[in-house]
Amino acid sequence: MRNKIINELAQDAGALVAATKDITGEQVQEARKRVDFALKRAKGIYGQVCDKAIDGSNAVNELVHKNSYQAIAVGLAAGAILGYFIARGCKRGCPTRNTEEGA
Repeated sequence: MRNKIINELAQDAGALVAATKDITGEQVQEARKRVDFALKRAKGIYGQVCDKAIDGSNAVNELVHKNSYQAIAVGLAAGAILGYFIARGCKRGCPTRNTEEGA
């Protein structure tokens, strides 16, 4: 979804630069240069962020595959601790049920 938005933004900026290429004027030319520079810079940063995200994802995937039992144990422990705190909080703050029949 974000990739689509970034691509649409890049296309719109490129269309703006192309549409104003025949317009003369110092301010318009300066604005075109700034938009073009910002577009190139944004594409570069986006590529770097994507590469880092993919590298991080691959590293986590490799770590989980190499240490699958440890990953399962960490997930189980985290779930148990979270469940304990949720249950403990429910005992203190949850409304009590009326257990009397007919009341």
